[in-house]
Amino acid sequence: MNDICDIPGRTDKMSYDMLVITGPTASGKTALAAALAKKLGGEVISADSRQVYRKMNIGTGKDYNDYIFDGKPVPYHLIDIADPGYKYNLFEYQRDFTNVLCDMRSRGVFPVVCGGSGMYIDSIVSGYRMYAVPPDPELRASLESKSLDELAEILSSLKKLHNITDLDTKKRAIRAIEIERFNTLHPVKHSDSPENRPLITGILYSREARRERISYRLRQRISDGLIDEVKHMLEEGISPETLIYYGLEYKYITLYLTGKLTFDEMFRALEIAIHQFAKRQMTWFRGMERKGVRIHWINGGLPFEQKVEYVLKKLFQISVEPLKEFPLPDN
Repeated sequence: MNDICDIPGRTDKMSYDMLVITGPTASGKTALAAALAKKLGGEVISADSRQVYRKMNIGTGKDYNDYIFDGKPVPYHLIDIADPGYKYNLFEYQRDFTNVLCDMRSRGVFPVVCGGSGMYIDSIVSGYRMYAVPPDPELRASLESKSLDELAEILSSLKKLHNITDLDTKKRAIRAIEIERFNTLHPVKHSDSPENRPLITGILYSREARRERISYRLRQRISDGLIDEVKHMLEEGISPETLIYYGLEYKYITLYLTGKLTFDEMFRALEIAIHQFAKRQMTWFRGMERKGVRIHWINGGLPFEQKVEYVLKKLFQISVEPLKEFPLPDN
């Protein structure tokens, strides 16, 4: 199949035409991606399922300052493209990613993909073929009275439950059932996906170091005004149910602000939830590797300059010391 982004006369200077930087939450992906994009004459494409939303800044970790390298801004894409309350999905991400990638290739700009949303990353490197599924009001109404456990049973009868986020809330479970039911009843029109040759790298700390970084970052985000960020969205009319749908920080702080949890209960529950989220991210990455996707893991404890050097050498296929590759720890 021809590359839908193929540019006549384009020459390839490297074996790779895309760099992917991934890893679990709080691993320092953005700063590394921005530095490498700057050195490669590239731009960053976000692969974060929540950074697409405007106003959700602190809770989603939009570290805008990380996109400044050597005093100059590094362009980024697919951040702040949807309003809170909108349910942005994987189909839309792949469509938007393809549009950005084709534009970058037409301008001769090297793409650096950065994010920890495993399904988004997987859709890029594995070439998911996505399609739009319209809402089914009648089906939704028939499922609304069912419990989450009942919805899980229905969904498990339709497909293997690899994506556990389908069961985070009743709304997500109902939407997943809606999609699977549509698949069985209708022929699907697949979207095109651009071919690419990505170098996939991941930043990884030991489990203990990762937990320390997550806890430190949570305290820092609360200090930076995370609670006020959620409060302002509630005051602007975004419903508690919608914010809870987005999970993690927005779920637990909403529960705190609406009186369902004390501050201490909120903090402890949120801290645990983020640790569990990081474990789920690692489970997803392991699944990708079992499918044959090669991820070059980098020891997060290395100095920043060594991380940059390591990735550049990998890109240009210069020999790298094997010990700099970091083995995956247990969850």
